[in-house]
Amino acid sequence: METLFIGKNTIFLPEIGSTNSYATDLLKNVNLSEGTVVHTANQTQGRGQRGNSWNAEPASNLTASIILKPGFLNIKKQFFLYQVAALACYDTLAELLKTSHFDIKIKWPNDLLVNRHKISGILIENNILNNAISSCIIGIGVNVNQKNFEGGIKATSLKLLTGEDFSVAAVLQLLCSYLEKYYLALKNNKYDWITEMYLSHFFGLDQWLNFDINGNIEPLLVKGMSDNGLLLLEDRSGYTREVDVQGLKWVY
Repeated sequence: METLFIGKNTIFLPEIGSTNSYATDLLKNVNLSEGTVVHTANQTQGRGQRGNSWNAEPASNLTASIILKPGFLNIKKQFFLYQVAALACYDTLAELLKTSHFDIKIKWPNDLLVNRHKISGILIENNILNNAISSCIIGIGVNVNQKNFEGGIKATSLKLLTGEDFSVAAVLQLLCSYLEKYYLALKNNKYDWITEMYLSHFFGLDQWLNFDINGNIEPLLVKGMSDNGLLLLEDRSGYTREVDVQGLKWVY
């Protein structure tokens, strides 16, 4: 793999419940090198945000967890890890798809959409020590060759979008390369540039969209993201609120 460290050490598992859970357990007993990637052909108990499941057809999609050790990053800036992961996913998709034909967006806080259909999800789990992040597991799922999605899920895949088959290994290699690019920028304190890039692909920015907040549907103006990673939404009266992921659902 043509990277400095991300993806140089890989652990492939034919089948596992969750790559994030496996990586978490492994870190408790093994001093893994930064950039180690755990990936599988069949993840049977994939996890998403708020306890949601991530279902993927065997051998059809990318399901991987990348281990980072961002001890340089203050806990107050931990949302930057979501930003760099989302940007890596965005650039990967933009390279594989003709962006002039497809609308690729980052939907706060952890999804990638193409033409308003989910194609990728991110789950980050941090280990905190002395107000710093001693280790971080970035779980990423990308729908690559899957053609059918159960339960009326509004999802898509690279194959559904293009009609072509993709190499999952090649998608992983591309993702590792872009993740390393943005992670190194984070290490070099390029916070403003990272956020600028993130917001340039932000789904719904400066648009009125409906949100389900604790069971109530409200039209709100998407204003972006606060310094601590919360979603900024403005109501009809001009009041801007900071909203956490708990109790929030996009309606689009």
